[in-house]
Amino acid sequence: MTGAPTSDTRQRLIAAAADLIAASPGEEFSLRAVCDTVGVKMPTLYHFFGSKQGLIDAVIDHGFDLYLGEKASMESSGDPIQDIRAGWDAHVAFGLANPGFYTLMYGKVRPGHSPDAQSRPSRILRGITARAAEQDRLAVPSDQAAAHILVTNIGVTLRQIILATPDPVLSSAVREGAIAAITNRGARTSSQLTSAMELAAAHPNVLGKAETELLIKWLGYLVEDSN
Repeated sequence: MTGAPTSDTRQRLIAAAADLIAASPGEEFSLRAVCDTVGVKMPTLYHFFGSKQGLIDAVIDHGFDLYLGEKASMESSGDPIQDIRAGWDAHVAFGLANPGFYTLMYGKVRPGHSPDAQSRPSRILRGITARAAEQDRLAVPSDQAAAHILVTNIGVTLRQIILATPDPVLSSAVREGAIAAITNRGARTSSQLTSAMELAAAHPNVLGKAETELLIKWLGYLVEDSN
């Protein structure tokens, strides 16, 4: 290749590394193989990324771009707790479909280091839990609720990747346990109403989507009136 390196070359290097990682999840990849795939020399790779870790960080950003692109296509149900459920399931599905990306995004741990890209889905989740807090549906501060959901979501996803076996029953059970831990289930009249909201949101097919949304809305009015 002749001429100065271009941004297109950078993207092709990221794509080549991503393909190698996706082909062999959890295994080391060769910088030489990345360069050979793109048809450039090693100095070109170092020009863009500085080091192998720099390239890995760029691939992690790419993985989060893919993940958040999928989440952006999801419509809000209008109910923050149900949105947590949908987000949880989407998170697990992405990890199982993209184990190479996912293990880089959440499985490669360096003490004291958190990739900047990790903050992006965290901000989205904190926005959802903040809405739940506004509706008096949380038993803990919204930031704590978001952290609780995220760490359990990551844990259950990594376990399925490690075992190379999807376990939707476990995922559902852990999800509902995490939601029960952060929500106002079981104390005072308002919390009992909230429990009914959570039950309805967890089983939208029983009444139907439109009817479930209406029931949650009505119960929300009663929660507000009881406080």
